[in-house]
Amino acid sequence: MDLPRGASYNRPMAFDPAFLDELRARTPIAAVVGRKTRLARSGRQFKGCCPFHGEKTPSFYVYDDHFHCFGCGAHGDAISFVMQAEGRSFLEAVEALASEAGLEVPKQAPADRDRAERARTLVDVLDAAQASFVRRLRDGQGREGLAYLRGRGLGEDAIARHGLGWSGDGRGALLAELKEQGFLVELVAEAGLMRLGEDGAPRGELFFNRVTFPIRDRRGGLVSFGGRILGDGQPKYLNGPETPLFVKRRTLFGLDRAASALRTARPAEGASPGARELVVVEGYMDVIALHQAGFGGAVAPLGTALTAEQLEALWRVAPAPVLCFDGDAAGRRAAIRAAETALPLLDPERTLRFVRLPEGEDPDSLVRTRGAPGMTAALKGAAPLADVLFELLSEGVRDPGPEQRASLHARLTAAAATIGHKGLAAEYRRTLQQRFFETFARRGGGARPGGHGQTRQPPGRVTAMAAARPVPEADGVRLERMRMLLAILLRHPDLLHDVEQAFCHLELPDELAQVRAALLDWAGTPCGTLDPLGRPAGEDAPASPPLDSAGLMAHLQSAGLSAQMDVILAPSPLPVAAAASETAMPADAEEAWWQFFGLVNAAGLRDQVAAAQRVLTERWDLAAQKQLILLKSALAAVERGEQAGDDD
Repeated sequence: MDLPRGASYNRPMAFDPAFLDELRARTPIAAVVGRKTRLARSGRQFKGCCPFHGEKTPSFYVYDDHFHCFGCGAHGDAISFVMQAEGRSFLEAVEALASEAGLEVPKQAPADRDRAERARTLVDVLDAAQASFVRRLRDGQGREGLAYLRGRGLGEDAIARHGLGWSGDGRGALLAELKEQGFLVELVAEAGLMRLGEDGAPRGELFFNRVTFPIRDRRGGLVSFGGRILGDGQPKYLNGPETPLFVKRRTLFGLDRAASALRTARPAEGASPGARELVVVEGYMDVIALHQAGFGGAVAPLGTALTAEQLEALWRVAPAPVLCFDGDAAGRRAAIRAAETALPLLDPERTLRFVRLPEGEDPDSLVRTRGAPGMTAALKGAAPLADVLFELLSEGVRDPGPEQRASLHARLTAAAATIGHKGLAAEYRRTLQQRFFETFARRGGGARPGGHGQTRQPPGRVTAMAAARPVPEADGVRLERMRMLLAILLRHPDLLHDVEQAFCHLELPDELAQVRAALLDWAGTPCGTLDPLGRPAGEDAPASPPLDSAGLMAHLQSAGLSAQMDVILAPSPLPVAAAASETAMPADAEEAWWQFFGLVNAAGLRDQVAAAQRVLTERWDLAAQKQLILLKSALAAVERGEQAGDDD
């Protein structure tokens, strides 16, 4: 935890780090600070006059999880602010904030205090090891490692700033050094620096003949190391094991430096916009190379796919991090997993963008061969998550038939449904479906005879990155049946008077629902004004005028629904689909419509039968009798398994 300038305390009462993280997450720091100084919103942050030194021009900024004064240097989180501003002890500040957040402060049993004390001792062990690694890089035994780093284009300043070191040969020299400083073998092992045998005896140092990279938590505390072996040894990169200090799924390499760099960044004249981006790359060297090139917002996961905890940490720094993956199969897999993990966590204030580098390139090689302008150009081409998601799911779908289109549509809808924020999920669904209609409105990329408009090819900004997941065939068949319901009505709109009540209450995908809404608007009989058989309510209601297909088509075209029409009227492999043709007899078209409806909503068809029977008990007429016969026939066909469009 960072302290404001002038604050100090010696080893405060120890708490489980998970509890403190939960407390910070539940505490809106702007509200806490706002009790002491007036804040005004400035972009995504707040600013005001610093409460710790007198000033007339605001230089005190409050971010999502910390504050920083550019005047006096005060910096910290909600806990440290309460300590300094109210003169409370660490324990008093924690208890006050926990009470406000509705959290119970954990009791400090002796075992908890001992565990916390041990964790602080582990920090001391790691600090001592870091000093040893850095020293070794500069003496004779680290000559090979230093030459490697220089050969990768790193300058002396970058090597020093990132604390790069050399592990030595692993023959016990590090253990001997640490023992001389009073550290027990068990502590060295618990810190993740060596292995112990079953008998408790040392079995060797974990890092040997490797360049070392210190791994720090988001507050800059040393928690572990990574190592890169020279030559052909395996594994090429090695991270320390999980310890009381180091939890891999919560840690991002370079996040402490990136957060600081982005927090203090000033938009200098001529500076690259990419220099102020939070960029997620794949490895240690990518991060360090980008930092050296002026992209101080670079971070990397530690050899694993991005986790939900890491995404939350990224979003605390920036609302739209850029994920920049290598242009190889591993980079493609990383992008797939990141998108899958991110979708349930999205909301209108946080998202992701993606950059795919050319095949064979990574950020390190890109800045070495093309310099900062090359990386800037790549970041400018970052694609929104929605675009990437569409390409992920539609990869390999070329010149699709109706079945493939239906299956893809179902995948896109299902992906949008995984987003937890309902409003954002609806926007993603609309965006993905719009891309679907724009891209696959016509088979083979050309205009269907009698079709309208031009087909837009998929944007080339983002390379497709993953094979689409298979979706159960039943989903595609169901969507195809819904499409046929609309196709029949587009060719035979006069049927709308008899089916409108059922049609109004059928749940449809958004793009089909758009066409339905336009059709009902054109027909002039909105939902809710119909009797159970779809006729205008009221015994004296005037007869509806005839509805013609040509007029309906013109109306839909003028409403901007040409692409949707083309998809709906595309040929279908389903049996009885001929009822959607212009030459089908009206009676055949109506019978097929009710059969398709029953297959999509059997309960709804039964309700229609019951409603028709009730109407006949109230007033008998020949048209109502014919309608009931037709509905019963469709229901019987569905129940017998004579499924229109179901040839499996």
